[in-house]
Amino acid sequence: MAVFAEKIVQWIEAAEQRVELKYREIDRIVDRNQWKVIEAFQKYQVSDFHFSGSTGYAYNDRGREVLDLVYAEVFGAEAALVRPHFASGTHTIATALFGMLRPGDELLYITGRPYDTLHKVIGKPGDGTGSLQDFGIRYDEAALLADGSVDWQAVAAKVNDRTKVIGIQRSRGYDWRDSFTVEQIGEMVSKVKELKPDCLVFVDNCYGEFTEEVEPTQVGADLIAGSLIKNPGGGLAETGGYICGRAELVQRAAYRLTAPGIGAEVGAMLGTTRGIYQGLFLAPTTVGQALKGSVLAAAVFEQAGFESRPGWNAKRTDLIQAIAFSGPEQLIAFVQGIQRAAAVDGHVVPEAWDMPGYEHPVIMAAGTFIQGGSLELSADAPIREPYIAYMQGGLTYSHVKFGLLTALQTMLERNLI
Repeated sequence: MAVFAEKIVQWIEAAEQRVELKYREIDRIVDRNQWKVIEAFQKYQVSDFHFSGSTGYAYNDRGREVLDLVYAEVFGAEAALVRPHFASGTHTIATALFGMLRPGDELLYITGRPYDTLHKVIGKPGDGTGSLQDFGIRYDEAALLADGSVDWQAVAAKVNDRTKVIGIQRSRGYDWRDSFTVEQIGEMVSKVKELKPDCLVFVDNCYGEFTEEVEPTQVGADLIAGSLIKNPGGGLAETGGYICGRAELVQRAAYRLTAPGIGAEVGAMLGTTRGIYQGLFLAPTTVGQALKGSVLAAAVFEQAGFESRPGWNAKRTDLIQAIAFSGPEQLIAFVQGIQRAAAVDGHVVPEAWDMPGYEHPVIMAAGTFIQGGSLELSADAPIREPYIAYMQGGLTYSHVKFGLLTALQTMLERNLI
């Protein structure tokens, strides 16, 4: 058994007592979302034959077709596209954007600069990479105000005749700001439609699924997208992504994923169907476990004298817990401590490196059963000022607790706390 310093154990125990009521609130959200998922399965009479794999063209794969219907029901959308063929959340988002936009259109992000991996998707005019701007799609963004809210004056000035899609990033990404709640996203949608009624609103929903009782498609978003190796995969989906929203927009995304005229009618599932269904069934509970872990992280690091965001008692709308450190040594020790607590690759010491799609060296703790699966306990940080680590996930609360103990112990051993 691991041995931890007494003061660290006391920090954890005191934090758990402080957050007990917050845990009850999370349990209520878990119940509502779990019931919602079960009722969607029941509505479409999910049976064991739906879990069979398919090969080749996979015409008439009923399991795949019902999976789309179940996701649409759960997310309150007209249609859904759920596939293992999406390589990542970035790939899924890119497919959705390319489906909605055409040469001459403009994409305007109103929540500031999006997450690092989307920068290459947006690209530059004539960059030759096949990016949005390489295809003649213009891009603009409105920086957030100092308090993290949308600058509606700037947005109104930027919206023009060519503005086709408004982009919203629900999670904080690598920014020191609050993530946006579904209620706030609903308010954004209403204001966008007032400015330009024919504008489409797209929401990057990564890290947010099942953290609240409703999703952005239920408050007016035209299209949302996310990754199956994050929240909705429940820790079981081995790869893939989903797109939900208006039926015509989902179809356009399907045409982009496969080919015009083919769309969602083909795509061999190759044995992944059962894991995607079962992962969705487990997702509300595993997300709840991860949320409790994030709340504990906020409480214990606040107690240890660090600034964290969101605060332990704040409303939660995604999995991510941001913790600010005074320098790179503390940040690196924290991330390496999280890795030390992993069941998989716990012996590996992560170092910062130039990861594809990122603009600064990134250090990442990712001892996961699914490579890159950020519903599992993980942490990452760009090595740049301000020195902020982003912790997320945890299939079990006990693992997150062990990870925090190990991270704090690592920092203590290096005389960093």
